Amino acid sequence: MVKHIVMWKLKNKADSEIIKDKLNALVGKIPGLLRIEVGIDFSQNAAAFHMVLIAELESKAALEAYRIHPEHQAVIPLVQAAAVDRAVVDYEV
Repeated sequence: MVKHIVMWKLKNKADSEIIKDKLNALVGKIPGLLRIEVGIDFSQNAAAFHMVLIAELESKAALEAYRIHPEHQAVIPLVQAAAVDRAVVDYEV
């Protein structure tokens, strides 16, 4: 299994709910994507990222398929327009 973790700082934290809904909607549409968890930060810490995505995928191949899948690609412009910073970690479990 592979975990794909992405964190974003947003221009406007209010955009987080829309992004969360779009990301959660990917479950069941992309082969090999087992689970998605999207969290919105509630802290007032200036160093905190506003959102986190934790995706669980069957394998490295499934992660690559997820990255190029049209459903995922459709969400990317929304997130890119809203984000000012991004951090990513991919690892095998």
